[in-house]
Amino acid sequence: DLAINIAEAALRYTVHPPVKRLIDIPKMATIAQGMLRDALDAFVRRDTALAQHVLDQDDALDALKTQVFRELLTYMLQDPTTTEAALDLILISRHLERIGDHATNIAEDVIYLVRGDVVRHNPDALSG
Repeated sequence: DLAINIAEAALRYTVHPPVKRLIDIPKMATIAQGMLRDALDAFVRRDTALAQHVLDQDDALDALKTQVFRELLTYMLQDPTTTEAALDLILISRHLERIGDHATNIAEDVIYLVRGDVVRHNPDALSG
């Protein structure tokens, strides 16, 4: 569903003049893809170190989403004609962040399955 939502927003975006140079969204896509790949690999291998690496990447992805939102909000406030295109980019960043959240959930499950540690919403358990 998220991939379809990203594709639909990307198609809508292409009919508008570019709002800005795309730097952070491709970076987000790379991080989200890596997180998903690593989470699935961690599950198959029962690798808690790789699962922890996925958890560590989540903050970077969240920070990029926030940065994209703030930057695009500024563009929309300065030039309301960019609103539709900027909203599509915001949606894309949101969907990429959700992919990272799903990868994080898988990684948390791997840690629980292998070590029995509940790390979801429990940052103190991450050090185990």
